[in-house]
Amino acid sequence: MNQYLSQLFPLSPELLTLADQCEEKIAPVFARIDDIAAYNEAKVLAAFNRHKISAAHLTGTNGYGYDDLGRDTLDQVFADVLGAEDALVRHTFVSGTHALTVALFGVLRTGDRMVAVTGAPYDTLEEVIGLRGEGNGSLRDFGVSYDQVDLLPDGSPDYEAIKKAVKGAKLAHIQRSRGYATRPSLSVGTIGAIISAIREASPETIVFVDNCYGEFVEKQEPTAVGADLIVGSLIKNAGGGIAETGGYIAGRHDLVELCGYRLTSPGIGREAGCSLNQNRPMYMGLFYAPSVVASAIKTSVFASALFEQLGYDVSPRYDEPRTDLILQLTLGSREKMCAFCTGIQHGSPIDSHVTPVPWAMPGYNDEVIMAAGAFTLGASIELSADGPMREPYAVWMQGGLTWNTGKIGVLLAAEECGKAEKREA
Repeated sequence: MNQYLSQLFPLSPELLTLADQCEEKIAPVFARIDDIAAYNEAKVLAAFNRHKISAAHLTGTNGYGYDDLGRDTLDQVFADVLGAEDALVRHTFVSGTHALTVALFGVLRTGDRMVAVTGAPYDTLEEVIGLRGEGNGSLRDFGVSYDQVDLLPDGSPDYEAIKKAVKGAKLAHIQRSRGYATRPSLSVGTIGAIISAIREASPETIVFVDNCYGEFVEKQEPTAVGADLIVGSLIKNAGGGIAETGGYIAGRHDLVELCGYRLTSPGIGREAGCSLNQNRPMYMGLFYAPSVVASAIKTSVFASALFEQLGYDVSPRYDEPRTDLILQLTLGSREKMCAFCTGIQHGSPIDSHVTPVPWAMPGYNDEVIMAAGAFTLGASIELSADGPMREPYAVWMQGGLTWNTGKIGVLLAAEECGKAEKREA
């Protein structure tokens, strides 16, 4: 079935035969992915219909942006789709980390305490919280204290420790995806169980979920199981590969309002902020998002099955339930990390001729290698792979705008890893 690819790309017949075998094995998994995508596509279309989206919503404003119909209605559509009371969706969020930072500073005050209940947060939040770096305006610099509850050795939540730690805490932080940690991502069901434990011990604590990489992977979002705030990036799942930049904060109305004051200024909040020419790609990106997320998950499932067959440790396995886009592949050496990322880069539509190299990326402690030949710079919904150059030399792969092109990138990465193995032998 894949033999025609050898005419277009430097792929060995043996690898293509293995790819055919893997595709047969994962067909039932693909059927489940398609079912989830169909539900989420219907949910998004219903929200567009309820809010009577028209051409007028797709135009932008400039200057102060007062009475921006498209911007304000997009907030309502996102809230509807995500099952939240309210949402703040802006192209002025420069990254997921920025949206998370605005939300944390929006609801936390001097003397408050936050607790990360699913272990260490993603690397780029360390300086935001104040776990490293000094005098840069972190939460710690503003008098917010931090505690952490690690996951159990098997990657499951430590519910009893969570109940003890959150008593009196202003905010409990839950990270849905694995980030650069070698732990499983959390299903919405597991997040619901964590929230129940938090509510039992400390009903007033704000439950805050970093939802990056998780939108539309399941039929529900964390708001459906009691999260007070969820936060994500538009150049990951929720932007569908079309949004050029931006992020969102969704959840309780009162908390979203506070976040709006942090994003702009007290007294102005969400009432200002022009949308320029960004309304159309944000609406269109949301519309495409469930379908694009399904392609990305299919790409990840195929990569998991293929690389497991090639003898590598993968997490999650191809047949495990998915709750985010990310696949962790433990490659075991610096050279194979570079080889894998080279293959992903060569399978990308943009900058396929470039060879990625490790570098000191801002916000990270170690050198990071990143393959991302994307239409939108840094868009993790597009096929990409990255990881810090440290033991166990693992890469985290995500994205794939279309399943068929994502598969080609994975195959080229496998081909490059095979060459690296021969060099190391």
